[in-house]
Amino acid sequence: MNELDITEVARRSGVPASTLRFYEEKGLVASVGRRGLRRLFDAGVLERLALIAMGRAAGFSLEEIALMFAPDGRPRIDRRMLLSRAEQLDRTIRELSAMRDGLRHAAACPAPSHMECPTFRRLLRGAASGAKGARSRKRLPPR
Repeated sequence: MNELDITEVARRSGVPASTLRFYEEKGLVASVGRRGLRRLFDAGVLERLALIAMGRAAGFSLEEIALMFAPDGRPRIDRRMLLSRAEQLDRTIRELSAMRDGLRHAAACPAPSHMECPTFRRLLRGAASGAKGARSRKRLPPR
């Protein structure tokens, strides 16, 4: 049993048939034929779908994931791209950890008002500078 119909692929992978058709349209997977009206896929599509799911979970776009496959369908993963994404995730983790710690402090702070708490005010200044930085990064460069 080398070929699976779209229903079986969806059941085994947890990827809805509509997503499988979308992935096929985008060139991420390819059907190998049809049985009646149903698309047939090589059983290897399950591993490919697992790689796509891993890429999506790591925050890669479908276009970036498509580049991770050679024209023959074999994985061709750029290690520098993986390292760059890991570094980006590290930055996000640090930012989220700081936010979590700040929220925990604010929830337990003994100051009568959050605005009287030096730690909360420091967090507030940090949030304001982060918001300013995000706004300036979104601006288009002058022509």
